Amino acid sequence: MNKTQEITAPKAVGPYSQAIKAGDFIYTSGQMPIDPVTGEVVHADIETQTERILKNLSAVLQEAGSSIDNVIKTTCFLKDINDFAKFNEVYAKYFKNKPARSCVEVSALPKGALAEIDAVAYK
Repeated sequence: MNKTQEITAPKAVGPYSQAIKAGDFIYTSGQMPIDPVTGEVVHADIETQTERILKNLSAVLQEAGSSIDNVIKTTCFLKDINDFAKFNEVYAKYFKNKPARSCVEVSALPKGALAEIDAVAYK
């Protein structure tokens, strides 16, 4: 990326790839509510964090040659399952195609995030 290009997705926070292409499929790593400019988690409510996650996921997929419209499966991790309804409101705005999904509550997420989403998409 050159210095004049807009940053649309944050860098990985560990020793892993944001996405891997395998044949016609793209497997993304879990996307967090990290601001791509500051590199910090957007500490806000579940709706704001979910919006940031899905923007990051969209950017990673676009860079890999796909889009959020081509997602066929997601795995969603929530810090608090009581956020499920609010999470779904934002999620539904992005996934008109309704991919297959798993959604589970976890005891903790990196950097104190409230949610994380990974995806499988096709090219």
